[in-house]
Amino acid sequence: MNFKTSDLEKMDKQNAVHLINSLGGFKSAALAGTSDVQGNTNLSIFSSFFHIGANPLLIGVIFRPSPPERDTMRNIIDTGFYTINHINEQIYKQAHQTSARYSREISEFDAAGLGAEYKNNFPAPFVVQSNIQLGIEFKEKIDISINNTTMIIGEIVQIFIPEDCLSEDGFVNLEKAGTLTCSGLDSYHKTLQLERLSYAKPDKEITSLLKS
Repeated sequence: MNFKTSDLEKMDKQNAVHLINSLGGFKSAALAGTSDVQGNTNLSIFSSFFHIGANPLLIGVIFRPSPPERDTMRNIIDTGFYTINHINEQIYKQAHQTSARYSREISEFDAAGLGAEYKNNFPAPFVVQSNIQLGIEFKEKIDISINNTTMIIGEIVQIFIPEDCLSEDGFVNLEKAGTLTCSGLDSYHKTLQLERLSYAKPDKEITSLLKS
């Protein structure tokens, strides 16, 4: 099948949205935990987190245009901190529920039945049921004029990982941690590792890191 932009414009709007959102392939699915300056908690699912750099440890996320007002983004900018919490098979339905548009005074933690926890003196709430949790400090806000979206860049300053999921070389075994991925707007997936490969060099054969 072949689609042109003009074809998409003639499609049912919801069908076109599903098609377009599936084209980027599998994505990270994670929960962003925040609180406002009064301490009221907020939780929201995102499939737009992405790695930016390792030194410093930067991670980005894209926010869709406002309105509606984005409580998560406002809390990040107002307080300077947020958390990223991996989604697993035990909580993906609750995580998906956080995409509903609740009023500001309702915490998605409570509405979705997920636990909020503060630890290690970090000012934003983590998700109790998440196996991999990251504490993020807000660093930069970039407005993208072409589609009125916003990129928020943060630095990872806290990392919580199950001990048995961390390899000797620093690799994190996401499958062992139960981390799920997603595609489109509403499809959640478990993964199957095929291989880990050696660092690619022009004059060196690629070898398996799993069989060495």
